[in-house]
Amino acid sequence: MLSRFWSSLTIDQKHAFTAWMFLFIPILFYLIIRFYPTFEAFYVSTLKWNILGSKKYIGFKNFIKIVNDEVFWIVLSNTVKYALIGVPISLVFSFLIAYYLNEITFGHQTIRALYFIPFLTTAVAMAWVWRWLYQPVPIGYFNIILSWFGIPQQPFLRSVSQALYSIMAPAVWAGLGFQVIIFLAGIRAIPQSHFEASSIDGAGRLQVLWEIILPALRPTILFLTVVSTIGFLRIFDQVYSMSSDSAGGPLNSTKPLVLMIYESAFDEFRMGYAAALTIVLFFILLVVSLLQLSLMRKWTQ
Repeated sequence: MLSRFWSSLTIDQKHAFTAWMFLFIPILFYLIIRFYPTFEAFYVSTLKWNILGSKKYIGFKNFIKIVNDEVFWIVLSNTVKYALIGVPISLVFSFLIAYYLNEITFGHQTIRALYFIPFLTTAVAMAWVWRWLYQPVPIGYFNIILSWFGIPQQPFLRSVSQALYSIMAPAVWAGLGFQVIIFLAGIRAIPQSHFEASSIDGAGRLQVLWEIILPALRPTILFLTVVSTIGFLRIFDQVYSMSSDSAGGPLNSTKPLVLMIYESAFDEFRMGYAAALTIVLFFILLVVSLLQLSLMRKWTQ
């Protein structure tokens, strides 16, 4: 029967069937790894469960608890701050670096590699180095430098108002290398004839930047915006490694949503509540991604 079925297929159909046979296992693996945990999270979010005990169905009570949880709104505000402040800063700095790096030839490869090294460095190791730099005198170099100019020591990670931005700094720094490489590729993909024509027309440096480079980089900017936004909304390693007691302190001033999910699940063993928080984060990422992709289609038309 199988031989009869195989002989009845055309050559193109046989090629397609063979390709799908090879793709079946990877696709099945992807569906299990990606979609099963998502659907499982929806189910667990309706339960009261501490891993060891029995599961009790409670409907949407976990989501009601989230709405009434004051800490959740503080954490959500922190998460939004990471994205709204971190993304523009990282994009501006990475573009400026790529723009001027594209104009130099001597040491170009070395400088580009130096900017890319932080992206390859383990986030936890990098976070501990930055935590050391933020320490008081005589250990922390940042406070040592401030003392040279007669500026009082700053608490940095121990301050409610400074801790979030102190953690955001290494997160921005770590992502610069990747963004610089992408911007460089985008700038070098612009046809040289555009620059030659602008030179003939007597266009100035700023005019070339505004009229040629930035419009050509619209897809690149939007791609990096989407990737960076998702990255900052999911920030975890830097906060866990740098904040006081690894708990998003002081006073939850640096705690993001991912860290709250981690604590709810693995410190407090409230698996249902953690799953509900995961669903909230999932929809935040989904809405942000869809909005940015919609803007991408409109902006690149």
